[in-house]
Amino acid sequence: MKEILVISGKGGAGKTSVATALSFFINRNDIIVDCDVDAADMHILLHPDYSQKFDFFSGKECEVISDKCSGCGICEENCHYSAIKVINNIASIDQLECEHCLLCYNVCPENAIKVSDMHCGEYFISNTRTGKTLVHARLFSGADNSGKLVSTVRTEAKKVAQSKKSDFILIDGPPGIGCPVIASITGINYAVLVTEPTLSGLSDLKRVVEIVNHFKVKSGCIINKATINIEIKKEIEKFCSESNIPILGEISYNKNFYSALTEKKSIVEIDEGFKKIFKNIWEKILNEIKK
Repeated sequence: MKEILVISGKGGAGKTSVATALSFFINRNDIIVDCDVDAADMHILLHPDYSQKFDFFSGKECEVISDKCSGCGICEENCHYSAIKVINNIASIDQLECEHCLLCYNVCPENAIKVSDMHCGEYFISNTRTGKTLVHARLFSGADNSGKLVSTVRTEAKKVAQSKKSDFILIDGPPGIGCPVIASITGINYAVLVTEPTLSGLSDLKRVVEIVNHFKVKSGCIINKATINIEIKKEIEKFCSESNIPILGEISYNKNFYSALTEKKSIVEIDEGFKKIFKNIWEKILNEIKK
């Protein structure tokens, strides 16, 4: 079983559109994963049924037991984040300001602080309209530990893949180079780097290549919107050549992408020309993995 990750150093480069298009060429028993847990949007195109739903807990949450609180103010005095205020002789915790360090719990003389597991999000194992399984998640607004949720999603995807005897797990990774990307890239077999011919696209491509190289993961590059700036496209090609990163394909800017998104479909469903392009890219990926 091989894990293929589609990532980009920045948002808006077309990563999810590329990952969704490639998902049409994997086998029916292979698994699709959306690891962009902070702002997932693969579900918009694949229409999952959310048939299996699980709660995600991470970290601890503190709550004042009002019947026990004496209003002594010790917790307020010791809170480094000014998240606690004593109002009408009862302490109150502002959950948006709280960093969940548990210091208030440890200093309270009345044992008036209750600690519980924090409900941070949900993850799902869904059937999609294409007949393939999608493992995806949603981190609640303002919640932390997106990297841990990404790891949870990947672990669950592997379990499903093993049960289905899948050949491939295709992962739509998070944008950027932060913790969620690190959680997405560890242990994968191949990374597909999606970029665009803009100055920020080239800069972020260089940053994500550093991460890929750090984890010693083989990779190839797709230049999306390739026709919008030919000069920078040439710079990207030069950088990839010098970095020994093969160009898997170049996708020209085309308004049909927006038409497909409007219909909540992939570009390969409405444009035969792009279907051939993405099929060719998928075949190149398979060849690269075999090397």
